[in-house]
This record gives sequence, C-alpha cells and structure tokens, in this order.
Amino acid sequence: MRDLTFEELRAKVEAMGERPFRAAQIFDWLYKKRAAKFEEFISLPKPLREKLTAQLAFGALELDDKRSSPDGTTKYLFRLRDGEHIETVLIPAGSRLTVCLSSQVGCKFACAFCASGRHGFKRNLAPSEIIGQVLVLETTIGRGLTNYVFMGMGEPLDNWTNVEKAIRIMNAPEGLAIAARRITVSTAGFVDAFKQLEALDLQINVSISLHAVSDRLRDRLMPINRRFPLEKIVGAAEAYIRSGGRMMTLEYILIRGVNDSLDDADGLAAIAWRLRAKVNLIAYSPVEGAAFETPSEADVARFRRWLEERKVGTTVRLSKGADIAAACGQLAGQFKDKGTSRSKG
Repeated sequence: MRDLTFEELRAKVEAMGERPFRAAQIFDWLYKKRAAKFEEFISLPKPLREKLTAQLAFGALELDDKRSSPDGTTKYLFRLRDGEHIETVLIPAGSRLTVCLSSQVGCKFACAFCASGRHGFKRNLAPSEIIGQVLVLETTIGRGLTNYVFMGMGEPLDNWTNVEKAIRIMNAPEGLAIAARRITVSTAGFVDAFKQLEALDLQINVSISLHAVSDRLRDRLMPINRRFPLEKIVGAAEAYIRSGGRMMTLEYILIRGVNDSLDDADGLAAIAWRLRAKVNLIAYSPVEGAAFETPSEADVARFRRWLEERKVGTTVRLSKGADIAAACGQLAGQFKDKGTSRSKG
C-alpha cells in the first residue's frame, strides 16, 4: 500500500471501479491518521476496505532492538518481512531532530571505513520500508522530526526508483507533507542516477560522500571510485547545480594519517570552490575489522581552520552514539554475526 504514490494509488482505485476521491481518503488514513490496518478506514465503504485487504499490504516494520546513548542518539534495528535487518538512527542536536534513513539492506560498494558493506548487499528497500522508518519513529517519539537524511545503510542513488517514490510520498501534501528542503540525499558518487536526480525537480538537499581528494586514495577507500572517478563525479555535480539543484555539501570523514593532511585540505578546498559547496567534517568512528584511527580534536580543528582560511564554509559533525554501535551498519552487522535477534527493546 505504501509503495504507491498518490497518483499511482488514484489509478489503482479507479481500476477497482471506485471514484478517484477515494485515493485522498486512503492517503489521509495512511499518513495523517496513521491507521495500522484497513479495518480502521471507517470513512470507506466496507466493500472497498475488503478489496484493499485482498489486494494490498501495509508492509509494516518490526522493531527488533533499540539502543539509546546518553548523548541522546537512538538506534533502531528493524526486522523486515524476509528476516533481513535495517537500521535507522535518531540524532538530536539542539532544536533539530534528524532521522538517518536506510535505503538498502547492506551495500554493494564496500567502503573501507564503513560497516554497512562488510556483509555484502542483499536487496533494495521498497518505498514502504523506507517510509515505514519515518512513521515508526514519529509514532514512537510522539513528536515530529525536523530533518530527514538518506545516509543510513545503502547507496540511495543505486535504489533511486524506490527512494524517489518514498521522497515524493514524504513531500506530497496528501502524504507526509514534509518540505523538500528538510530532505537530504547522500551519495558516494553514483553518477548514473544524477540525471534522475535532476528530473525529481524538488528542492531537496544533496551531499556527496567524498572522503578523499585523489583518485588513488579514493580507489583505496571507496571502490565505487574505480567506476566513477572524481572528475566524473564533480562534473556530474556541476551539471546538477546548473540544472537548478541546491547547493551541495561535501561529506568528509577524517581518518588519522590517511586523508587529514593539509595537502588533503587544499584539495578539498579546490573541489568545494568548484562546486560552491560547503564541507561537513566527520571524525572517523572505529569499525571492527577496519585498521583506521580516529584523529585528535586538535587535528580536526587544524583541518577545519585550514578550510575556513580558504573561505570554505565548514562544519564539524560530532560523532555520536559510539557506545550503541550507531555508525552505519554496525548494529545490523552484530546481529548478522550472531545469527540471531534480541528481544524488542
């Protein structure tokens, strides 16, 4: 049911022999009233409710584990219908309440510093499984979220058909009515989908997970670079901006002794200037099995200062939730390693 956009649902309703206005009623029950089953759609005739029950499914997520950190970060582990797991992270920061959404089970691209791809790729998430993360969190915490970022498990542009549907439902007035500017899609540089990103024609935010400023290092850290090298990524980003896309953010995980030199900072500043982008620095969060080290606070501050001296807008995203395996893919990986699931928390 939640795999359908409003337009698709309206066509489905008409194919059932029903009046088109029923689609608005159904969307109201799904996304405004947050009904959990078709029997609750009491404004619909019983025969239509029976048709919906027979032909469509809700695709609800099952909460398998929940862990909260003293810093306010909460990680949710959801079991899907096929027994696979995905993670969703809730991150508070002042008045902001950000949800980090997964788009795939696992990841194809196996970045050296990330836990998501260490167990391989299983499948894409359906739109209902993406939207379900938002609905469960909003219902659980009893308040609205302020920001929605596709930075969880998976590469969003590699599952663009379903991510696009989810975004359209999230943005639709009949759906969740989330302003486009509160939605961010992060990509490791999946250039093949940039044209589709342009065609979305919504003022969403886009960030590029860069993490290196030379092809040699990026090949080592991010195998996707062998398919889409830096110049191709930057060129696609320039075309996206020219098409009317909003200002981009460059995500840059600082890894001690790997990509944290001042030469690296100069290269990052050059790319940021070319794209008129701002930079979000993230200190590396240790991942089991990865032989990388977290930089010191002084090293992060030096790198930031170097960028700012070159007039590059820079923020530092503080690492949160380390005590609850909040880095992308860590908790799901623990469950996979154990071959079991814990009781709901």
